[in-house]
Amino acid sequence: MTILVIFVAYALLLSAALAAAGHSSRSSLPNTTGIPRRPPARILIVGATGGTGRQLVLRALERGLKVTALVRDPSKLEVKHPDLTIVRGDVLDYASVEAAVRSQDAVVSALGHRQFFYPTRILSQGTANIVKAMEAHGVTRIVCETSLGIGDSAGRMGLYYTLFTIPLILPFYFWDKARQERIIAESHAEWVIVRPGVLTNGPGRKRTRHGRGIGNFLWTVRIPRADVADFMLNQLASNEYLRAAPGVC
Repeated sequence: MTILVIFVAYALLLSAALAAAGHSSRSSLPNTTGIPRRPPARILIVGATGGTGRQLVLRALERGLKVTALVRDPSKLEVKHPDLTIVRGDVLDYASVEAAVRSQDAVVSALGHRQFFYPTRILSQGTANIVKAMEAHGVTRIVCETSLGIGDSAGRMGLYYTLFTIPLILPFYFWDKARQERIIAESHAEWVIVRPGVLTNGPGRKRTRHGRGIGNFLWTVRIPRADVADFMLNQLASNEYLRAAPGVC
C-alpha cells in the first residue's frame, strides 16, 4: 500500500510538473474570428515516416500542396508522387534542417521517436533547429503535434495515462514534449501547437472536437491520426488558433 501511495504521489507531481513546463493557452486565447490567411503552396513535413506524418504527407498531396519530407531513412516513406520531394536528413543536424526549410512556405511537424526509457532532447533540440532555420529563411508558420497531458491540458489524457502510462513509460518523452512546446511558444513564428488524444490508425471520421478543455480527467479520449493530420493542415490557412495550443479528439 505504501508503494502504491508513493507511486500515485509521483504520478500526480509529474502531471503538475508537465502543467508548469508546457505552454499555457490562457495567455494566448484563440482568435475567434478565424480570419483565414493565404494558404501555403510548399510545406516541409518533419516526422513524415511516423503514423501522423504519413497521413500528413498523403493529405497534403491530396490538397495539391508541394511537399518536402525530411526523413532519416527515405526507404521508410513508401509514397511516390510528382509533388513529393523526400530529403534525407536529421533534425538534430542543423545543416540538413536548414537546407530543407529553405524555400518553404510553412513547416508541419509530427516529430516523434521510440526512445522512451531514458532522458532525451530529440524533440526539443530538433524543434529548436527547425525554429532557428525558419527564422533564417523567413518562414513564419509552423504547426506542431504534441499531446494532451501537457501545459494547461495536463491530466486530460484520463486516469490510465495520468497515473500509469505517462509516469511509468513516457515520463522522459512527455518532459521533452513540454520543452518542445516552450521552444515553439517563445519563438517569433506564427505557431499552432496541436494536442491530440491517444492516436489510432482507424479511418478518419471527418469530425473532431477541438479547442481548450478538450480531453477528460477520468477516461481516455482517442482520435484517428488521419483526423489529426487534416486538423493540422487546416491550421496552415487559419488564424483561429494562432499562438494557441488546442486539444483535439
